[in-house]
Amino acid sequence: MNLELLTPKEMAQADRLAIANGPFDGIGLMRNAGAAVAAVVLERFPSRKRVHVLAGPGNNGGDGYVVARNLHERGVAVSLWSSGTPRDDGDAAIAAAECPVSRQSLADFDAGADDLIVDALYGAGLSKPLGDDAARAVSIVTTRRLPVVAVDLPSGVSGESGKVLGNAFQAAVTVTFARKKTGHLLLPGRELCGEVVVADIGIAASVIDTLAVSTFENQPALWRQAFPSPGVDTHKYRRGHVGVFSGGPTSTGAARLAALAAARAGAGAVTVLAPAGALAIHAMHLTSIMLRKVEDVAEFAAVLGEGRSSAFVLGPGFGVGEKARDFALAVLAAGDRLGESGPAGLVLDADGITAFREAPQWLFEAAAHTGAPALVLTPHEGEFARLFPDIAGNDDLSKLGKALAAAKRANGVVIYKGADTVIAAPNGRAAINANGVPWLATAGSGDVLAGIVAGLIAQRMPAFEAACSGVWLHAEAGRRFGPGLIAEDLPTALLPALAKFYEG
Repeated sequence: MNLELLTPKEMAQADRLAIANGPFDGIGLMRNAGAAVAAVVLERFPSRKRVHVLAGPGNNGGDGYVVARNLHERGVAVSLWSSGTPRDDGDAAIAAAECPVSRQSLADFDAGADDLIVDALYGAGLSKPLGDDAARAVSIVTTRRLPVVAVDLPSGVSGESGKVLGNAFQAAVTVTFARKKTGHLLLPGRELCGEVVVADIGIAASVIDTLAVSTFENQPALWRQAFPSPGVDTHKYRRGHVGVFSGGPTSTGAARLAALAAARAGAGAVTVLAPAGALAIHAMHLTSIMLRKVEDVAEFAAVLGEGRSSAFVLGPGFGVGEKARDFALAVLAAGDRLGESGPAGLVLDADGITAFREAPQWLFEAAAHTGAPALVLTPHEGEFARLFPDIAGNDDLSKLGKALAAAKRANGVVIYKGADTVIAAPNGRAAINANGVPWLATAGSGDVLAGIVAGLIAQRMPAFEAACSGVWLHAEAGRRFGPGLIAEDLPTALLPALAKFYEG
C-alpha cells in the first residue's frame, strides 16, 4: 500500500523527475492520466447520456482533452468546454491538438439532467479562488446535482490544505495520479473528493522515494512493524504499567475510561492514581484496574521511585490548575532522575493541556530536557488554540501545517483531533487519519483515545507510532460499533478492531 501523501509541489517535482528518467515524456504521462480517467468514467457511469469535459488552460486541462478524445473514440457523446487556451509549447497544447472534439467556451456551459461532468479545470495546484466562468459552472452542476468525476482534485479545493478557495465541485469520484495529495484527506477536501481512485500513470516508486516524503495516510502498514506483540514468556509487567491520574470524587469517570482503554490496548497493569476521596468511588466500578492514593507530588514521587509505571495519562476529568502542572512536570523530570527505569511517556489530554494555557513554555522546556519521557498531546481544536494561540490563528497554515508547527514547538507528538485527525512529530513526520466516524463525537471519547495511546507507549511502542495506531484503532472501534456509540462502549469495541488488526 502506498501511504505517502504529497503536496502539490512534491507532485510537480515527481512529474519532473519521472519525465527526466523516462520511460514516458510529459505528453506520455498526460495521455496515461487521461486514459485512466476515461476508464473510470466508462466503468462507473456507462449509462449517462452525455459527458461534459471542462478543461482548464494548464496540465489538468490537458488531461481533460485526453479524456474527451478517449471517450469520443469509444462512441460516447462528449461536449468539451474550455477555459483559456493551453500554452503553445506545453503538453496540454499537444493534447488539445490531438482531441477531435470541438471546443466551446466555458462561459457558455450548460448541461442536461442526465449528463456527467468531468472536471479538468485546475486540479491540485490551484492557489486562488475560481474565476467567474468556473464558479458559474460549479453553481450549475451543484444546483442540478450532476455527478462529477474530478481529475486530480475537485477544482476549487486546495491540494495542500483541503480548504475551499471560494467555490468547488462536489465530486462523486476523484481520480488522482501516483499518490494521494494532502488535500484529499484534510477537510473539507476529503468530503468534496468523494471516492478517491489513485491511478498508476508510469511514475515509478523510486521517483517517489527520492522526494523523502514525511507525511503519510494513517493506515496499519505505517506502524504495524512497531506494534507490540507479546511473547509466550511475557508477564504483566513486561507488558507495561500505565498510571492514570484521577480527579476528585465528582470527576472520576474520565479516568476510568482512560484506564480501561489502556488495559484493552495491551498494558499488563493499570493503576488509577486518585485522591483519597475518590478511591471508594473507583473501587465500586473497577475490578482488574488497581487503585492507589496519590494526593500530591510527594506521594507521586514514591510511585515513580518504584520504577514500575512506564506511561501516564493526565488530564481526563482531572481539573485545571497548579496540581495538574506539578504532576505533568514531575513525570517529565523523572527520566533524568531515574534513567532507564523511568517512564517512557506522558499522554496529556483535556484538563492537562488547558492547565498549561498560561505557561506553555514550562511544558515545552520540560519535554525538551535530555532523558525526558515522550510527550503526547491530544488537543481538540479549542484546546489546541489555548496552548498554541498564534499557530491556531495562522490562516496561512493548513491543519497539517499547524500540527507540525505545534509538535516542533512542544517537543512532543501532537494528535490534533477531529474528523481529519492529524498526528505530528517534532522531527517533521506526520500522518493524516481517514477512518474517523461521526459516532466518535461523544463525551469521553477522547479519554479513551488517551488511554489507548498510553497503553501502547507502556509496551515501549515509539510515541509517534503509538499515537498513529491509537488514533486508527480508536476510529476503527467506533466504525465497527456504529450508531448509538457512547464512550463506555469504546473499550469493549476495541476487541473486534484489535482482532481484525492481528488477523492482518
